[in-house]
Amino acid sequence: MSDQVKRFIRVDHAGEYGAARIYAGQLAVLGRGAHGPTLQHMKEQEQHHLDTFSRLIAERRVRPTALLPLWHIAGFALGAATAALGSRAAMACTVAVEETINDHYAAQEAALDEDEAPLRATIAEFRAEELEHRDIGLANEAELAPAYKLLTAIIKTGCKAAIKISEQI
Repeated sequence: MSDQVKRFIRVDHAGEYGAARIYAGQLAVLGRGAHGPTLQHMKEQEQHHLDTFSRLIAERRVRPTALLPLWHIAGFALGAATAALGSRAAMACTVAVEETINDHYAAQEAALDEDEAPLRATIAEFRAEELEHRDIGLANEAELAPAYKLLTAIIKTGCKAAIKISEQI
């Protein structure tokens, strides 16, 4: 297995861990409201993604990122903080994260050779679900969140930094 594939599995595991934590934070704030079932649905899909990459980490003997404790706290905090700003801000967070992950997964799909077809298919499946989450965020008025462009730009920058760091550490 190439170093590139190891990095892909490591960072995807970290990203899905962070995503599950973001939805946990959002559910902690908004879970009893009208958006609770929608957030729970997205969290369950992220948990499936995390479980899959956790299995791949073990099966392929890939070292997980050493930063999981940081992503545990940061993910929950991001989810709870955006939810505390209101459901539109929570949905704006979803849009920002999922658009960043879409680009990330698309690049991985393009980079994987035929010998990694099963991993490429998994990434393609998860990418489609991430786009579904983005679309849910948009349908739930994410773009009407206060300072939408600024909020999503900050979150996207943070996601991109987390991706780069988690690939290596």
